[in-house]
Amino acid sequence: MTSLGAIQGYLANIQTTMDGLPAALQAAAPTGNFPAVLQSALAALDGAAGGPAGTTSTAPTATASTASQLGLAGPIAAPAAFGGTTPTGAAVVAEAEKFLGVPYVWGGSTPSGFDCSGLVQYVYGQLGVSLPRTSQQQALAGTPVSSIAQAQPGDLVFYAGSDGTATSPGHVGIYLGNGQMLDAPYTGTSVQIDPVGNPVAIRRVLPGSAATTPLSATGALGTSPSSGTTGGAGALPASLAPAFLSAASRYGVPVSLLTAVAKVESGFTPTAVSSAGAQGLMQLMPQTAASLGVNPFDPAQAIDGAARLLSGYLQQFGSVPDALAAYNAGPNAVTQYGGVPPYPQTQAYVQSVLQSMGSAGAAIPAPAAAAAPTTVPASAPTGAAGTGIAGATPTTATTATTATTATTATTMTARLA
Repeated sequence: MTSLGAIQGYLANIQTTMDGLPAALQAAAPTGNFPAVLQSALAALDGAAGGPAGTTSTAPTATASTASQLGLAGPIAAPAAFGGTTPTGAAVVAEAEKFLGVPYVWGGSTPSGFDCSGLVQYVYGQLGVSLPRTSQQQALAGTPVSSIAQAQPGDLVFYAGSDGTATSPGHVGIYLGNGQMLDAPYTGTSVQIDPVGNPVAIRRVLPGSAATTPLSATGALGTSPSSGTTGGAGALPASLAPAFLSAASRYGVPVSLLTAVAKVESGFTPTAVSSAGAQGLMQLMPQTAASLGVNPFDPAQAIDGAARLLSGYLQQFGSVPDALAAYNAGPNAVTQYGGVPPYPQTQAYVQSVLQSMGSAGAAIPAPAAAAAPTTVPASAPTGAAGTGIAGATPTTATTATTATTATTATTMTARLA
């Protein structure tokens, strides 16, 4: 016969487990390691499922049935909240050092080849910690570390890089301690150990770090769930945040770049139409939108198309200012001038987007000396911000390539008029 005390103890065990679940899920938010939390909770409930001593339970075994239904089958380390083990900085370093010598591959995320963020994501993934794919998103995971003096092995160190900014880093490495980091630097190199230098940001992402607001809910894009916008004129509607995050991740474009372009081009207005005929949130010219296979008035499609263009221009020219100039004035103009062309409207456009990204006052690199273009004069007419893409229509729907000079001249003249 079961005593009242045994029954009360049984119920208290269940209550304790359920009461601790919200806090454990919140602690797992920075890494997204929710399966481990749920697995541990199910295991605890499974222990209680047999009931008090002297009773017989007909409840199914939680870890054998419920966990399987949830797709949580298999060994998963339980977070400290439920008495399990969590990865340590030493474990991160040891795992990362296994890949020394693996070649750098742009977009690579496997041991056959890594880029910087692909390496970080893979290393942490081997330890059961889920991180976003790009360095810009990884820079929002976990909790900030105030200085390199406070950094610990396993922390992530971020750098502006050639295609990022201090607020949207383009490069990431894993801190090893003693002033060293492990990273996949750039094409032609391999995973290696480098001096840590002066990172623009440091993040601690191991489970157990203080919880942060999920990326999709805020902050990375400056949206406020309560207000639905960033506040002020030209504010980003919170409803558009998922589309920006998705496109940025899919094409490896800084999310801050995409949102800054949308702000400068249309003030986040999906129905905007310029006097030159550029359309929608990202101000795509009709022929450009058609070649990309997108409806410029559909925000998600417009963001996707613009991300594809900007990704192609970043690869082609290797810098954010040049990619923006190509988006505004066409890739031929950037090639002809060896950088941002001397068109006042394009110069102002690039500066405005950089300032919106958080690079206020950043100087536009002077273009290399080159012969003046034969199709568009340097004194091309200027226009208001938000006049849409002046560049050439890509030759395919997935790659931003340079079209003919005649097409570039015609489109640019129409847009800048």
